[in-house]
Amino acid sequence: SYKDRKGNVTPTAQNKTSPPGRAELHCRSPAIYSATHKDLRVDSPNSNNQQLFGDQLKTAVDMGETDSPSRVLAVRREVLDELRLDEVAQKGTWSTKPTLNERMKESLRCSGPRLKQSLLSWIPVLSWLPKYSFRDYALGDLASGCSVGIMHLPQGMAYALLASLRPVFGLYTSFYPVLVYFIFGTSRHISVGTFAVVSIMVGSVTEKLAPDSNYMVNGTNGTVDFDERDADRVKIACSLTLLSGIFQILLGVVKFGFVVTYLSEPLVRGYTTASACHVCVSQLKYLFGVTPDRFTGPLSLIYTLVDLCGLLPKTKVPELVVSLVALAVLITVKELNACYAKKLPLPIPIELIVIIIATITTHFGGLREEYQIDVVGEIPSGLQPPRVPDATLFLSVIGDAFAVAIVGYAINISLGKTFALKHGYKVDSNQELVALGLSNTVGSFFQCYSVTSSLSRSLVQESTGSKTQVSSVVSSVIVLITLLKIGALFEALPKAVLSTIVFVNLKGMFKQFTDIGMLWKTNKVDLLVWLVTFVSTILLNLDLGLAVSIGFSILTVIFRTQLPRYSILGNVAGTELYLDTDTYKEAKEIPGIKIFRSSATICYTNAEMYLEVLQEKSGVDIGKLLTQKKKREAKEKRKEQKEKKKAKNEAQKQKKSHNHHSNTNNSLKEAELNEDYAEIKETSNQNGKPLSLTSSANNSLSRGQVNWAYEYDTPKTDSNKSCHVQAARSGTHSIVLDMCTTSFVDTVTVKMLKNIFRDFGAVELDVYLAGCQACVVDQLERANFFSESIPKSRLFVSVHDAVIHAQRKHNQTDFMLDLFCETQM
Repeated sequence: SYKDRKGNVTPTAQNKTSPPGRAELHCRSPAIYSATHKDLRVDSPNSNNQQLFGDQLKTAVDMGETDSPSRVLAVRREVLDELRLDEVAQKGTWSTKPTLNERMKESLRCSGPRLKQSLLSWIPVLSWLPKYSFRDYALGDLASGCSVGIMHLPQGMAYALLASLRPVFGLYTSFYPVLVYFIFGTSRHISVGTFAVVSIMVGSVTEKLAPDSNYMVNGTNGTVDFDERDADRVKIACSLTLLSGIFQILLGVVKFGFVVTYLSEPLVRGYTTASACHVCVSQLKYLFGVTPDRFTGPLSLIYTLVDLCGLLPKTKVPELVVSLVALAVLITVKELNACYAKKLPLPIPIELIVIIIATITTHFGGLREEYQIDVVGEIPSGLQPPRVPDATLFLSVIGDAFAVAIVGYAINISLGKTFALKHGYKVDSNQELVALGLSNTVGSFFQCYSVTSSLSRSLVQESTGSKTQVSSVVSSVIVLITLLKIGALFEALPKAVLSTIVFVNLKGMFKQFTDIGMLWKTNKVDLLVWLVTFVSTILLNLDLGLAVSIGFSILTVIFRTQLPRYSILGNVAGTELYLDTDTYKEAKEIPGIKIFRSSATICYTNAEMYLEVLQEKSGVDIGKLLTQKKKREAKEKRKEQKEKKKAKNEAQKQKKSHNHHSNTNNSLKEAELNEDYAEIKETSNQNGKPLSLTSSANNSLSRGQVNWAYEYDTPKTDSNKSCHVQAARSGTHSIVLDMCTTSFVDTVTVKMLKNIFRDFGAVELDVYLAGCQACVVDQLERANFFSESIPKSRLFVSVHDAVIHAQRKHNQTDFMLDLFCETQM
């Protein structure tokens, strides 16, 4: 209760005395406080508690740490172990999780509503297209679709060069997969189609399996059969696309959308930055007008750069001039678009403008004939009939296909979730896998290569007012018109101009180099992942670089789990908080109790280290103490055996020296001896002391009788009882293991915990677990962790409960745990 200066008493919410063993955190309502802290007085069974409460509360108010008593946390309850918690909280013995049999039945159950739900889930367009509002969405989707369609044309042709294919196949890739994603996709704003990173991954495969050296005419080194080479590369790209699409569909069907979580953001950004470097190097030949040798495999980027440097004296000046002019124009206008984005209704389509001007200039200026400028060449009008990809190539591209599938999906889902979060809708990660897989699978039959979403086009689609994927249909119509009617007009387009378009669109990826400085300040492990990913992708090429990056990223997680931070916790005076004593000065260890915590889940990777650090920080060397105990027990056993043998020898000697006594006398003596023993035993039982049978060397014959002495065991004093144990643990009597960070336990962890209870108990230390999650308790029960030696009452709901229990058990009532907390024993 509380009294003000006038003596008025205000009761607490609960004012009854707790039974022994209950921890009281008294709950005080704001209404029971006076206007000022000077009118407040606390009645507590402990005067020290009262003084501590009042002084610290006044100090807190004076210092402005708490402006009202309403900031005081108040709880009153009993100390709860796991058994008592199950009783109080009424833990259920049932499971709300459906069994495998129930889930199978549910999945096989068929009904009208279920069929409708499945159709809407697998074909999302059926759920939103009937509700499409032309009044609200049509204008924005039309404007956005036109803008993105104009971007598809130059990027499609330029990125096809990255895939080592003719530009027309980039236009095909910008048409068919976009329509498929419109039907099955769940994102409203991403633009699916060609992308630099995926294009360069496809190009590395096509060049590896169909190098120029395999298509020399008549075995000469000067002429290459480009038609046959390009046809084979298209077959390879289509087979790769089909297989990657199948991988994505299978992963989506089995709900493996979470697989992208293994690609952390630093890994993806480091990988895309390295891929941008590969893209740039692959396009330098068009800027300088040279033809370096093609290299594949590890260090191919380095070899290509060295070869390019050797060919710089042979640079075609006209192509370099065209490249520099186009580059300057593109960079200038794109910067203006960025600066005046809010004022411009639509971004200036500078890429399309540059393509048109360059095509007209080359065609009417005769640049191709006079300066031998390399141009796009023939672009067939119309659409090609579908063709079945060559399945015999699957074994040759299976590894690259899986890498393309994972990288493409990672880029797609990251952009999709970014826009979904911004506009307040959800993206289904598993359905995105299926949608992207179907886009690739269907596209592979129409001579398309692998697709994913493009950052630049998606940003334009979102910023120009797109509301739904109807904008993608509009962009596809523009690409279709180009393929059917005006594609042939771009035959005179210089490849150098397409290369400059690629360079300019990589600006965002090169800005990711700034991640290095940011990660250095925030997280050096993520920085290491970024650097390893970048370097491995640069040196080992895209496929091996991705594998090494994922492996290294997973290793960092394993190492951080295997090498967590271990700490001894102490209590902050006046609270029920237990914090790391090395981090917080006010966290003081509780006398006689060691509270140990790991910052990570305890599992097989760190169980051994957990035990080692526990012994180190608690000051208890279990191995040494157990060894000493065994030596002491063995020594006592040898001594006892020696005394028994000596007593036996003495008895035999005495028996031989007095064999002249008659059997009658011996019987009488035995009767007297039994009476003496009974009398001594009775006295011993009354004194409560155990007996030991010893032979006294000082006993002498009395009246010719054998004198057996029954003596009490000498009671062990505190000074000679496990002296080495007391010295080693410095008065520690309890170990509390804080398990709040542990989310699961495996068999190794269970065995380790059992050993801790057994070994620490052997040296007279009590061990308690605190803060176990319900799932961890269930796993311990299933692993038969609990027994007579490890009862469930050794588990407590919090460290505070365990500490109070340990203090009550060892009669430590002189240490107050917290400011607003009274512990009644």
